[in-house]
Amino acid sequence: MASAKKLPSGQWRTLVYDYTDEKGKRHYESFTASTKKESEFQGAEYALKKKAKSRTAVKFYEAMENFIKSKDNVFSESTMTSYRYMKKLIEEGYPEFCKLDIYKITQEQIQVLVNDQAAKFASKTVRNRYGFISSVIKMYRPDDYFRVSLPQKVRPDLYLPTDKDIERLLTAVKDTELEIPVMLAAFATMREGEICALTIDDLSGNTIHVSKSKVRTYDGKFIDKAPKTYSSDRYIEIPPFLADKIREKGYITNYKPNSIMDALDRTLSRNGIPRFRFHDLRHYSASVMHALGIPDVYIMQRGGWNTDTVLKSVYRHSMSDRQKEMSDKANQHFSNLCNTKYNTK
Repeated sequence: MASAKKLPSGQWRTLVYDYTDEKGKRHYESFTASTKKESEFQGAEYALKKKAKSRTAVKFYEAMENFIKSKDNVFSESTMTSYRYMKKLIEEGYPEFCKLDIYKITQEQIQVLVNDQAAKFASKTVRNRYGFISSVIKMYRPDDYFRVSLPQKVRPDLYLPTDKDIERLLTAVKDTELEIPVMLAAFATMREGEICALTIDDLSGNTIHVSKSKVRTYDGKFIDKAPKTYSSDRYIEIPPFLADKIREKGYITNYKPNSIMDALDRTLSRNGIPRFRFHDLRHYSASVMHALGIPDVYIMQRGGWNTDTVLKSVYRHSMSDRQKEMSDKANQHFSNLCNTKYNTK
């Protein structure tokens, strides 16, 4: 921003570049005021208005498309698919908003859209869509900041499978297509996409090399892609009995990520096992390792996490069937400390 200079008269003047003529001479607009602050404010206001006039209008739907194209081959296929899906939903649900010039969209207009979304969808969905919208706007208006009120985060009500749940599940899936995928998730902390992309060639001895994930593209096709992060490409030593079972079968699974989740849901329902997601088998695996005292750094490596953020927010929750055992141990220690009798039965 141009700085004001004090004139002999005591006034302050700010010069703002306007244009260069055909002879190469630079021309400036002059803004004079009684204070330095006022002079510089007038100059900055002029510069902003001039900049706004020189911009070519870009409709928000065009900006979304340009943003997505700019991230192609940079973000993962799953992230790009979610962006395209959000773009489609915003275009269908808010056609008038999509026609707005991205340089003129106001905080109030964004807030109205967010409020409408909050009345229809879960907090996480609304926050994710706002994140997409704000990223699109930021690409064109990097210096602008909007104070938009978002719905409060809601702690997910997750059900963590117990040892008994897993025992019942393993009995139900024995010698079925679902058996090996369940074991890889529950015993090796693998994601469903990683399991579906795995082949017999990725197994050497008792070690599995996780180097790809099967993901669904926007047009509904499934492809194998490199993992999202560097840490997701990893080697996992699995239990010998599981490695032998894979070699005996000769392959991992024919399931796709969506069908593997549907198959689990049907199995849980048929066998009266509390419902949980396939991804929760990963939660179970990490929680067991944590309960066994295995260091977080090893759990992170085995599960392919970059940081322990997820471990802190989800995976460190004690499993329900271990809570009393842990409480009894703590209470016994305190009772011994105070020389009192304590019966855990």
